[in-house]
Amino acid sequence: MSENIEEKIKNYRTAPFDARFPNTNQTRNCFQNYLDFHRCNKALAAKDQDVTPCDWYRRVYKSLCPMGWVAKWDEQVENGSFPGKI
Repeated sequence: MSENIEEKIKNYRTAPFDARFPNTNQTRNCFQNYLDFHRCNKALAAKDQDVTPCDWYRRVYKSLCPMGWVAKWDEQVENGSFPGKI
């Protein structure tokens, strides 16, 4: 893993500005980072690579998403009923 990514993860405080989601409502940003985290984990795990870079997405969605949403989505992922494409 590059030092730049390690440094970003180490110094993470809260979700940075994302130009894809310029509005105050961060619902899409929350959901997209949740998807990105699971896609990243799936892709890297399939290649037997270190999944540590995926932690960035986890930290972002955990700082943006209500805990109730995350709990519901995690349950749906486990049950195979999650509506997003992972």
